Amino acid sequence: MRKSTKSFAAIALSTLLSVSLLTGCGSASQDSGNAANKNTDQATAKTLTMFTSADYYPYEFHETKDGNDQIVGMDIDIATYIAKELGYELKVVDTDFNGLVPALQSKRADFVMAGMSTSPERKKNVDFSNNYYEAKNTLVSKKDSPITKPEQLSGKRLAAQIGSMQEKAAQVIAKEVNGVEVVSLNKMGEIIQEVVTGRSAAAVVENTIAQGFLEKNPGLQSTVMTTNNTEGYAIAFPKGSEHVEKFNEILKKMEENGEMDKLIKKWLGQ
Repeated sequence: MRKSTKSFAAIALSTLLSVSLLTGCGSASQDSGNAANKNTDQATAKTLTMFTSADYYPYEFHETKDGNDQIVGMDIDIATYIAKELGYELKVVDTDFNGLVPALQSKRADFVMAGMSTSPERKKNVDFSNNYYEAKNTLVSKKDSPITKPEQLSGKRLAAQIGSMQEKAAQVIAKEVNGVEVVSLNKMGEIIQEVVTGRSAAAVVENTIAQGFLEKNPGLQSTVMTTNNTEGYAIAFPKGSEHVEKFNEILKKMEENGEMDKLIKKWLGQ
């Protein structure tokens, strides 16, 4: 029995959808050919997917320009420069900080930049580039009830970001100072509000991040911590990533040609 024209159309559409779904699957890094003209050299648009936590001014944060929300910052500029040098387009994905390492482990991300410091624990799960910047930890507190030393936190709450080295520093303080309760939160804005509202007596915050929030909250102050203080920031990759060596080459080039110093001055004023 002859099938109707509608049936043939439905089969054709179903087949087309199946092919589209199959060709749409892939890993974070993909080459997409120019199917418009198969008789000429195919123009490939390679993409690197970067995951970040865009609440860490001035490294990565949201900015509205011409009515459009975009993620900008020093890490974004560094990543854009590297991607361009290597011949890739850059795709930036925003997520919570504690979701960044899982994104690498699941290969949803080609790399992570989020003011992320290297640590023995992280090195077990991801590979790192060479450091591109070193920062310092500070204690952020109210000016009218200043906390400038860890020992002044006895019996008080201390805030820090989940999964960060600042959280580790806060946990060390809690072990060394009696009665310190560590409050771990996802977003830097939430952490600063803990101090502004007095729910927490202080927060452990990286120095350049603290400076940005102090400008917006004149009732706060920060004091550089004197122990466990230097944190080296690096780019994180899935274990065994082929990109690590190439990224290191570009980072070295940026240091030699002055591009890294230019970006540090642009975003950190140093």
